[in-house]
Amino acid sequence: MNRRIASLMLSSALLAGPSLAHAALPDAATLYKNPQCGCCDDYARHLEEMGVDVTIVDDADLNEVKSAAGVPYGLGACHTIEMGNYWIEGHVPMEALEALYEQRPDADGIGLAGMPIGTPGMPGQKQGDWDVYRFTDGESAPFMTL
Repeated sequence: MNRRIASLMLSSALLAGPSLAHAALPDAATLYKNPQCGCCDDYARHLEEMGVDVTIVDDADLNEVKSAAGVPYGLGACHTIEMGNYWIEGHVPMEALEALYEQRPDADGIGLAGMPIGTPGMPGQKQGDWDVYRFTDGESAPFMTL
């Protein structure tokens, strides 16, 4: 009997695991982008699949948004997201978002410079490591490598 209970508990934990991992993400986000950028729309859809309600703003001055967010010069990407108490710059993989909202570091946000192939919203297979950085007041530091 104990073996059966342990098996049921393990099965329940495995089934609940994926939903618990996403539980830390905020319910809503605002994504600022260029109106012609389709990969940003794909990233928004990816967030929505994770249970985040995304508002897309495609008529904002992105330089102004990035400056207000504190994104370090030269580490920008095609879109900037305001989500919870953080800013997300670019096609940041979900593993990094989950880590951000679980760890809650003292930072303005995290980012992934450029538009790396294979990240959420970008087609293709992953090519090399993704260096996700955290930033505060325009200064960056390593956050995680995926």
